[in-house]
Amino acid sequence: MGLLHRAAGHHPGAGLMLLRDAVAVLEARADYLTAMGQRVWVPSPQMPALVIVVDEYAELADDVTAYTDSIARRGRAPAVTLIAATQRPTQKAMGQGSVRSQMDVRICFRVRERRDVDLILGQGMLTAGWDAHKLNAPGKFFISAPGHDTPRRARAYLLTDETVAQTAAEHAATRPALDVISQAAIDERAQMRPDEPGRAELSGHRDDDGRSPGDDRGEPEAILWAILCIAPPEGITVPELIDQTGMSRRWVYYRLRELADADRVVQTEHGNWRIADCAGDAQ
Repeated sequence: MGLLHRAAGHHPGAGLMLLRDAVAVLEARADYLTAMGQRVWVPSPQMPALVIVVDEYAELADDVTAYTDSIARRGRAPAVTLIAATQRPTQKAMGQGSVRSQMDVRICFRVRERRDVDLILGQGMLTAGWDAHKLNAPGKFFISAPGHDTPRRARAYLLTDETVAQTAAEHAATRPALDVISQAAIDERAQMRPDEPGRAELSGHRDDDGRSPGDDRGEPEAILWAILCIAPPEGITVPELIDQTGMSRRWVYYRLRELADADRVVQTEHGNWRIADCAGDAQ
């Protein structure tokens, strides 16, 4: 668990909410890329990739696979990646089809029937020599991916629960926190009614520029910087910044991201924000 940001377990409702949030993150990142004039989200410790792992994918309900289908179709540019594991990836089991068709990386262990080779790896792969039905030892597999277009047998070895726990503990401290753009999208999603469909949108109580109607407290950028300059060492919370600037949560997160990229603000261990150097002027 130390390496996971969230886990849904076997509860279908939790899985649905997790995937809804993932789609909200995808769309927020896409909006951010458009606003910044960029085409792809380049993963870094400050702006990490988001990876969703689904075991026994065929067990997902139809209303859940609608979200995985969206992630499969649109997740590449904003670095939202889906890893799906299933024992029989039929078209029916994989939902609307986009998930299976968008899988550029496919790993196939031993299968019982010849027809399953083409089912997993793609039409014509058995004829091309990808004879996964002949794999003759535990852990042997084929991987089909860009740069791996020649059928070569590989082998993975069993990892015990103890080894997995030890590895997770060693690397838990280096897992990057979710970036502010993505966290803002999840926070907005949480504010929506559970039965409200679709993506998380900005609050309807803001003008197009993100400011509350009738707000005349001055330039929001200057206000934001002034508040950050007088913030205590432990920083100031995002809700406080929203209240003081009169701007939307998305606007505040975007400005914090810009200031953080310029090394002008830092996020404290409490998840609050403060300036890194108060000598500068507001941008």
